[in-house]
Amino acid sequence: MDNQNQQGYPLEITPELALGLYSNFVMISHSTSDFILDFAQALPGLDRPKVGSRIVMAPEHAKRLLFALQDNIVRYEKEFGTINLAAPKQAEQPEGGRTIAPFGTGKGEA
Repeated sequence: MDNQNQQGYPLEITPELALGLYSNFVMISHSTSDFILDFAQALPGLDRPKVGSRIVMAPEHAKRLLFALQDNIVRYEKEFGTINLAAPKQAEQPEGGRTIAPFGTGKGEA
């Protein structure tokens, strides 16, 4: 199956991957050369979040991802309204305008 993203780059995606994977929890860690994003499902009845996908990327690509997400969130909120986070304290954007570790731990979760 071939798809095109918004920039017009042709992408190849299998029907299984096209279904996507639900994730409501991300653990982010890094070394000097890589960022590791473990996308997981934190659901009632599970002892701990179950990782469904791990993405490893270079720091430069992680920073590009950060900018792409920020841009898409701005466009989303212009079209659909502000995204409200669960707790009022968390809904406040930190100084500098960046939102990192929305669970408030500062330990790399997102």
